[in-house]
Amino acid sequence: MFQPNGQSALTTIRHANRHSEFIVIGMGRFGTSLAMSLTAYEHEVLAIDGDLKRVQQVSNVLPHVIQLDATDIEALREVGAEEFDTGIVCIGTDFESNLLATVNLRKLGVRRVISKARTMTQQEVLLRVGADEVILPEHQAGVRLARRLAAIDFVDFLELGQDTGVVEIISPPSLVGQSLRDANVRQRYGVSVIAIKRGEEVMIAPRAGEVIQEGDILVVLGKIRDCEKLQAKE
Repeated sequence: MFQPNGQSALTTIRHANRHSEFIVIGMGRFGTSLAMSLTAYEHEVLAIDGDLKRVQQVSNVLPHVIQLDATDIEALREVGAEEFDTGIVCIGTDFESNLLATVNLRKLGVRRVISKARTMTQQEVLLRVGADEVILPEHQAGVRLARRLAAIDFVDFLELGQDTGVVEIISPPSLVGQSLRDANVRQRYGVSVIAIKRGEEVMIAPRAGEVIQEGDILVVLGKIRDCEKLQAKE
């Protein structure tokens, strides 16, 4: 559904979004990718952008997209923004608009408000005005790449906090042939093996008796420094 005007689409949008969960504001590359991914996971998504040309461009890949000025709280109210569980503000180039849209979602009572920032200063401001969470995609992508480059045996890395993450580690030779129970990585390193990837097979929450094999990829949850200690074990 493509609607260039939020007010004329009011009835249709409210009906379509009766069971919707996400309202995504800002259809740049990040916002469009996010909205498309949420839609692919079978969530109902209302996508919004103030630029008519951009709305037209994404209307063929998103089922519910409208042109609307998210800095106008009444315009957001007209499309039922307050009915959504989660609002995500992805306006990247205009921080003032990003800030106002975040404040508007909070004023309307959206249960969870997530905003995108480009700098740490923007992150702090957005948190102060009421954002529940602020993401810095470029910073987080840089941290993730640095982790992968700095730790050769980190196959992949997902940061959950400043010093905590989910790490994929090629099984250290010293642990090959041991069961998870005998390896006892929780007690020895303070981390948990939450999955094992073995070829095409993925074992979620592997049993304690599972024997670690050469070439296994251990999916480990814990402090990054502890994961590094496990990865470095010979």
